[in-house]
Amino acid sequence: MGIIVGHEGERLKAGRNTWQTGRKFETVAADYLEGKGYDILERNYRCPFGEIDVIAKSGDYLVFVEVKYRGSSAWGLPEEAVDRRKQRRISRAALSYYGRNGYEQEIPCRFDVIGVDGKGGISHIENAFDFCG
Repeated sequence: MGIIVGHEGERLKAGRNTWQTGRKFETVAADYLEGKGYDILERNYRCPFGEIDVIAKSGDYLVFVEVKYRGSSAWGLPEEAVDRRKQRRISRAALSYYGRNGYEQEIPCRFDVIGVDGKGGISHIENAFDFCG
């Protein structure tokens, strides 16, 4: 089993529980967003349609954020992993969130992607994709 270097130089064993690794970098992303003035409303929102890593408020917008981590660029950039199928699942989960929390659908939203690389670098793509029904 190989070793990769994670956030802040922490050594992670390749094959480590991806759920734990995902939660760690979702925390990195949430902290980053809070530093930019976002209000974090929820993390790891789950419903029958899928999961949303971070839900935040920025100005008048609800922001649904997908967080992706890659220890190296061998498999591409982290944000490239958010394919059309994943976008559709996030979109459907966002509709569920609106309904469960009493938000009017007139409240604008956007879908952002945050990529975290093996050196702790963060890329934030605002409005990364449109709603996919």
